[in-house]
Amino acid sequence: MFAALGRFVTRFRWYVIGAWLLLAVLVTATAPALESTQDNSEFLPDHYESIQALQLQEDKFSDAFSPGAILVIERDGGGKLTAADQAEVATIAEELAPELGRKTFQQLVIAQGEDGRPNLSADGTVMFAVIPLADGATGYDTQAIDDAKDLRADIKELTKDSDLDVRATGAVPQSLDSQESSEDTLLIVGIATIVLIVGLLALIFRSVLICVLPVVVVGIVSTIATGAIAWANDVFDLKADASVQQILVVVLYGVGTDYILFFLFRHRERLRQGASVRDSVVHSLDRAGEAIASAGGAVIVAFMALILSSLSIFRAIGPALAIAVFVTLLAALTLVPAAVSLLGKALFWPSKSWQKEPKHGTFIKLGKAVGQRPGITALVSGGAMTVLAIFALSFNPSFDFNSSLPEGVESTEALETFQEHFSAGAAEPVPVLVDAEGADVTDDQLAAFGKALGEAEGVDSVAGPVPSKDRTAFQFYLTLSDDPVSDAAQDNVAGPIRDAAHQAAPDGTEAYVGGTPGIFADMSKAMARDYKVVFPVAAAVILLILALLLRSLVAPWFLMAAVGLGFAATLGITVIAFQNIGGEAGLIFMLPIYIYLFVTALGTDYNILMIARLREEAREGRDPHSAAAQAVTHAGPTIAAAGVILAGTFASLMLGGNTLIVSMGFALAVGILIVSFVMSMFFTPALTSLLGHAAWWPGHGDEAKDGDNAGHADDTDGVVLTK
Repeated sequence: MFAALGRFVTRFRWYVIGAWLLLAVLVTATAPALESTQDNSEFLPDHYESIQALQLQEDKFSDAFSPGAILVIERDGGGKLTAADQAEVATIAEELAPELGRKTFQQLVIAQGEDGRPNLSADGTVMFAVIPLADGATGYDTQAIDDAKDLRADIKELTKDSDLDVRATGAVPQSLDSQESSEDTLLIVGIATIVLIVGLLALIFRSVLICVLPVVVVGIVSTIATGAIAWANDVFDLKADASVQQILVVVLYGVGTDYILFFLFRHRERLRQGASVRDSVVHSLDRAGEAIASAGGAVIVAFMALILSSLSIFRAIGPALAIAVFVTLLAALTLVPAAVSLLGKALFWPSKSWQKEPKHGTFIKLGKAVGQRPGITALVSGGAMTVLAIFALSFNPSFDFNSSLPEGVESTEALETFQEHFSAGAAEPVPVLVDAEGADVTDDQLAAFGKALGEAEGVDSVAGPVPSKDRTAFQFYLTLSDDPVSDAAQDNVAGPIRDAAHQAAPDGTEAYVGGTPGIFADMSKAMARDYKVVFPVAAAVILLILALLLRSLVAPWFLMAAVGLGFAATLGITVIAFQNIGGEAGLIFMLPIYIYLFVTALGTDYNILMIARLREEAREGRDPHSAAAQAVTHAGPTIAAAGVILAGTFASLMLGGNTLIVSMGFALAVGILIVSFVMSMFFTPALTSLLGHAAWWPGHGDEAKDGDNAGHADDTDGVVLTK
């Protein structure tokens, strides 16, 4: 099949390249823009309590207060705010009011003090005011970002001649700063990734065109994949978070370069045997094509399994990345061979070293060690991953998104000032809704309910109740003792606060605790459910792919066990680095999913490449130990090069500057190094060698088939020769 594809691609190479370029132009001209949402409530199904609270609030309290921005006011250089300063704040609020008649904000700054002015801190140095969202505004769309920019510009203009320093924070300004930081991060990550890939390819191949090839191919693929993802988001109403584009850059360059390397190493091997360029391309696609297609299929399946997630953030990112890998896979099997066929031997210019047989001194030694001592190799490599995996049990999921906000930006600095001077929960009161449809609720019952809420752990004060117009619903607001986006607030809402609300709800009513901590509490439940559903389904389908590829019922099981061990080891070493050494209270809750996405899925790529080479060597008549030695010798350089490049691309995420992106970059980079250098290079071939012929039961894929070349692979370059 892949040989036939190779013959087609080399024969019609100009048409193949032209078709890809034409498709890229058409997609650029017609595809919608890829937009993201950061509204956490949009990521949850309707049956969760926080979403039910939000729906009841929207139905019964159309004019309900929802904070969009917080203004934090100080004197330039510090000091107490004078009566004149407070009067000037009121004047600024009045002048600002007409400018707020946009789609995102209501027209008035809400005064918090009893005297009609914004609240003043106990030491008299800081005031704050809250700007509520307009009716129907989410605060997370493009309009909100634009309005936040205008808000800051208006404030700057109104305060330019005063001694006051007014800074905007809260949900909408934080979204603005996150987006601008993400754009900067995307640029940094993109440049770092390209520089890294070009640099490493230059060291490996010493060729100008090979250095440029991934950049050009991924540029074409990125255009098509981004357009296809945007179309899918529109058609299926998927919700993509702001990190998608950053991750997409890394995935396209990392995976794309991997698959190009899988092909180029085999192509260079074959050319050294004196084959023509066209014959070498056909042969290389025949030998590497199945491994590339199977590896890509496993990654796509792993990503697509996320459509089973409860959280729409993962239901969106899964198909998005699957689309990206699918387009990359098609390019690796068609565009890359066509380009290589067209460039001929000029592909390696100006280097001539590609013509020389590589000595592979290091990998020959490693291969011999694995082949001669597979038991010790499996014990040491497996034991090391097991020790690291133990620390994964200490993983503490965190929903504190403030820790992932960029440092040094206005919203972060203003929030820090606010939290130093006011009750942590004052920034965002938590709504508690009582659905009294069909019930006759008295004022005494509502007072008792409010008292029970006030006595719950983590609650500083209770405001309300506010009845709906038809008195079929009532709304309370809780001021928490902790920051509403902190883990402590989430734990209190999930536990004592919701328990108190449910138990104290008047007879015939239902109580719902919502707000940001309620959403995070429900997201935690959704994640726990997803771990039990998504991981097993993905593992089962990948097992099936491996069974079909290897015609074995034994090998897929120990390959998946190896990948699972690599996953746990990756999470464990990240816990060691950030929680145990770095002193972080926890790691962002999404981290295990991202490790699963990349370390597990892409680690399967390297396992497939190694096991396919093991099978090839065994079919040449080698015993299991010699086959393992030769597989490490010849597949090892490819896996090492691909692993270093992919790990480097993920490491570039650590330049992102916030805890979420830094921890993700570290985990994925270290995880790729573990699965490439420990799992695929040692653990997998050692286990296969130990199991021997039984590893291929019942298909016995290690046996030579009719049509296979007889004889042994040359011990120098691994290309099959006929004797």
